Amino acid sequence: MATPESFDKITMFGAAWCGDCRRSKALLDRLEVDYDYVDVEEEFEGAARAEAISGRKSIPVIVFPDATHVVEPTDAELEAKLSELAA
Repeated sequence: MATPESFDKITMFGAAWCGDCRRSKALLDRLEVDYDYVDVEEEFEGAARAEAISGRKSIPVIVFPDATHVVEPTDAELEAKLSELAA
């Protein structure tokens, strides 16, 4: 049985063609969040890693250091999670 990946900081799996990915990435950038970006089109195994984490083929998949993740979050959902992490 595979064990879930652990991340030291926020990691976003996305692609340039994905509107939701561009929106979430822009929010993280605007809020000056330190995160790693994995382009699922360019990084070998990136899409498979994102699917293994979320159980879905949808992106973006954003993984947090507390081992939780969100898939296709709204800006409000993503901001709420970031606030929770900062608390």
